[in-house]
Amino acid sequence: MRAIRRLPLVDDVRVSRTFTTVALRPDGPDPDAPAFANAVAIVTTRLAPQVLLGMLHAIEEEHGRVRAERWGDRTLDLDLIAYGDARSDDEHLLLPHPRAFERSFVLEPWLDVDPDAELPGRGRVADLLAALEDGS
Repeated sequence: MRAIRRLPLVDDVRVSRTFTTVALRPDGPDPDAPAFANAVAIVTTRLAPQVLLGMLHAIEEEHGRVRAERWGDRTLDLDLIAYGDARSDDEHLLLPHPRAFERSFVLEPWLDVDPDAELPGRGRVADLLAALEDGS
């Protein structure tokens, strides 16, 4: 979070508590893998979304992230979940994140930092999380 706060044209960063979850693989949860620590940061910035994502990837690399395989183990994974109401279907920048609505490890920390949060095109984060918890 310190690295995000140091980014140029970033004026404000609010961060959730850290939530620990079981590692998720393409075929489901992996309780034998190291647990993941998840948090959400809400950033006020004048950076374009593509530039912000590039800077987030640079922070990952500074912390030892190597993109050897999709869904592989990683030291740090910084995703851009939403950027205001912006939408993008560019293969390098999908906005809003196409699977955020089905990931409690995204929704729970997001709700922690912003109880009124909305995921563009999907609705209120609180409702999305409740639907996951209900299994609907």
